[in-house]
Amino acid sequence: MIKFYALISTLLLSNIILGQDSAKVLFIGNSYTYFNNLPGMLTDLSTSLGDYVQPTSQVAGGATFQVHATNPATYTAINSADWDFVVLQAQSQEPSFPDSQVNSETLPFAEQMADSIRNNSICSNILMFMTWGRENGDPQWVPISTFDGMNSRLRNAYIRMADSIDASISPVGVAWKYVRDNYPSIQLYSPDGSHPSLEGSYLAACTFYASLFRKSPVGASFTSSLAPATAANLQLSAATAVMDSLDHWNLYPMSEYTQADFSYVVNGGEVVFINNSVNATAYDWNFNDGQVSNDESPVIVYSAPGSYSVTLVSSSPCDSDTLSSTIVIGSNSIVTNLPKDLMIRQMENGIFQIYGDQEFDQIVVTDATGRIVTEQREAHIDLSNKPTGLYLIRIQSEDRMYQVRIYR
Repeated sequence: MIKFYALISTLLLSNIILGQDSAKVLFIGNSYTYFNNLPGMLTDLSTSLGDYVQPTSQVAGGATFQVHATNPATYTAINSADWDFVVLQAQSQEPSFPDSQVNSETLPFAEQMADSIRNNSICSNILMFMTWGRENGDPQWVPISTFDGMNSRLRNAYIRMADSIDASISPVGVAWKYVRDNYPSIQLYSPDGSHPSLEGSYLAACTFYASLFRKSPVGASFTSSLAPATAANLQLSAATAVMDSLDHWNLYPMSEYTQADFSYVVNGGEVVFINNSVNATAYDWNFNDGQVSNDESPVIVYSAPGSYSVTLVSSSPCDSDTLSSTIVIGSNSIVTNLPKDLMIRQMENGIFQIYGDQEFDQIVVTDATGRIVTEQREAHIDLSNKPTGLYLIRIQSEDRMYQVRIYR
């Protein structure tokens, strides 16, 4: 088993509460978070760009996910507010270890904390803090013995963990590699080759700003004490890592927690709707023909061919989202003047089924010329071997007669 090597530092954390338009962020992590006061730096950076962050931290030097998940103080912090974002940062080495070790010693505790976060507020967005490889890698295991090797394993592990707990990712490690590849003169590490320098923390703050607000940090007037040119290059690196890959990192605005989405399958006049909404708990459908539904994935029947603008409003305790899509019911659709207790559906090409509680005395099908195609009492009508076109079905039921036009 690979062992942890923790570097313990003094906790220097300031919580800066700003403005009424603010994102409440809880950081759960360790020294990579509190070095150079990353939460405070993020607050200052955001303020200079016209946005606001209220940070709180639950941090301890060298803490793993297991340490946090077994610490009552972690859950006190989680339950202390309705957080817009909860940031989860693992111990700097643990996600880079063998997959089997991560699966047993890291991922279960991330899942445990994620459950508690969502139990506290379903609207909280869990944001994984993708950290960086050490300056010269970790010599205790060959796959992570170089920066590139360790950084790659951290990247893949955070993506895998985020997928498991349906979280977003702040890709600090990706921005870190971009700087090392493109601006090698910028020193991102403190002398220990692991913790961030001021430049490294500033890069992390820029990456978090882009991840929280889906906005570029380029042009921020807050540069800490860095040279303007250095700060500009770090801003650009963070924007490059985040802004072109928002979907890849599963980043969405706080105002778009709930996302309406659906697809559908048309079978004659029947339409099967497939609800693909994200984070929704309630659904309001309008099918633009007088029919509505609150089912998650309804099946409806249109009575006439044509174009219909279908609208779905998906909602959750957090917000709602609306999506409209136009569907076309073609010439093989069913046109009916049947009462509500009778229905005809096209089961497959040329096969029709009549549904109803009453018995049918006679069913006569004629083609467009008036020629009788079939006379029967069975509710199953097989026109699969007949030419396409218009047909008329006359249904004799008790003392009433119904006529229905169908398109084969």
